Amino acid sequence: MSTPLADTTNPDLDLLYAVNGLARRAPESLDRAVSWVGEYGILIGLALLGLVAWLQARRRPDAPVAVAGLLWAPLSVAVAELANLPVSAIVDRPRPFVDHSGLEVLVEGKAGTHSFVSDHSTMSMGIAVALFLVNRRLGWIAGGLALLQGFCRMYMGVHYPTDVLGGFALATAVVLLLAPIAMAVLVPLCHALARTPLAPLVRARRGTGADTGRGPGGGRQGWRSRRGGARGTVRSEEQPPESDLAA
Repeated sequence: MSTPLADTTNPDLDLLYAVNGLARRAPESLDRAVSWVGEYGILIGLALLGLVAWLQARRRPDAPVAVAGLLWAPLSVAVAELANLPVSAIVDRPRPFVDHSGLEVLVEGKAGTHSFVSDHSTMSMGIAVALFLVNRRLGWIAGGLALLQGFCRMYMGVHYPTDVLGGFALATAVVLLLAPIAMAVLVPLCHALARTPLAPLVRARRGTGADTGRGPGGGRQGWRSRRGGARGTVRSEEQPPESDLAA
């Protein structure tokens, strides 16, 4: 049964109509842009953030631990998506445009799929929470992208607000509750990889100009040796210990 806009008394539906109503009043070019961002763009952006986090994690004193935390990000998303399979089947909630008229649907091919919980919201928040545990600055950025993802899914007319919140909650629960078990496996694995030819995947190579302060011709290191002797060399190599996983 269709529900006309004037008869909506459900806050969940009211918010959906309010957000999706922006698409009806916006230029078509903006609707296309939001659709692409909500379907693909944010996930691509989160993947790029993960790449930046990995490059930074390899240079940390606790590199194997940090890289293990980053490995947990895609794994936690996979676990959350598997957990969503029975949840979506049990709830069996159709997409909002199936039961309610007046919605501007900006993406096709969703009619036969479940609405609760939002897969895109689950993936985005899962990556954001896992990334926050390793790198707080990048984690905050990823969290902002995850919130934008939820907004885009409502703007596109393919999810209720509670679908988005359900995805956020499911992802957060999976990442935080299973992180101790995952890290108990991933940290020894990364330490083991650091002793193999695959070590550059876990830890940045030492001995480059950036790591030791030695330029291509040895000039800067020689300058430090003349000015401070061995003391300058030790100071350039020491790095402050980190008290927790997040940077």
